[in-house]
Amino acid sequence: MVTLLTTKLAPILAAEAGTPGVHHTLPGWAAWGKGNIIVEKFFEGGPVMWPILAVLIVAIAVIFERLFWWIREGSRRDPAKLDKVYSALESGNISAAAKVASGSQDPLVRTVWHGLNHVHSSVEGALQVSSGEEIQRAGRFMSVMDTTITLAPLLGLLGTVTGIMGAFNAVQSGGLDPSKVSGGIGEALIATACGLGIAMFTLIFFNYFNARVARLQFELEATSNNVILMLNSLRNKNILDTTSISSESDARQQSQQFASTN
Repeated sequence: MVTLLTTKLAPILAAEAGTPGVHHTLPGWAAWGKGNIIVEKFFEGGPVMWPILAVLIVAIAVIFERLFWWIREGSRRDPAKLDKVYSALESGNISAAAKVASGSQDPLVRTVWHGLNHVHSSVEGALQVSSGEEIQRAGRFMSVMDTTITLAPLLGLLGTVTGIMGAFNAVQSGGLDPSKVSGGIGEALIATACGLGIAMFTLIFFNYFNARVARLQFELEATSNNVILMLNSLRNKNILDTTSISSESDARQQSQQFASTN
């Protein structure tokens, strides 16, 4: 079988080497792309290039959305306000700490504020719920990127299969048309390269965003533990002041605040 394929493909590839400039013909509506190597290679990749292009567009859109989100969240960080909240907690004034944290866009301060407004019930549970919401918001669209990383190479592999099938069909037809055989091989290679390229490009940002989410999770856990330790210390000293906290109004304000950050 190998000998037969070598015997048939060798003269075809040799003829192709002596016939430069063999390309797939662009469709009439894409004549504007003639001479553009990117457009020409896209159509040389075969029909599977369209779903590959769709995957690329989705990946780029998600990457830009996440980059913008992380830049915006970074600009909202307010460590000075978090220190003020800690200072109020250390003095035992929970109402003052909640007032300082109220309205903050910093996810850490926002989580502390959520916990302090449930000091009459379960601070630990409130902090866990708030931290989970922050992590969920930070990890939005990560599953889309994960799917892109898996789907792009598979589409490239599908293009490889269809391209090689086209090349073998040209050989079996008996015409031994060099342009058809080389076109099938080229379709296979282009689709594979594009699929792998998209997956590698997306994987870099996927790992970067995962690292940012893991870092945020660590910061939320550390902040929540600090608040719990401070409150436990205040309870042991019996100097906890929660008289001015209104759970009903705070719950309503919290709902509006989280809705505005989505």
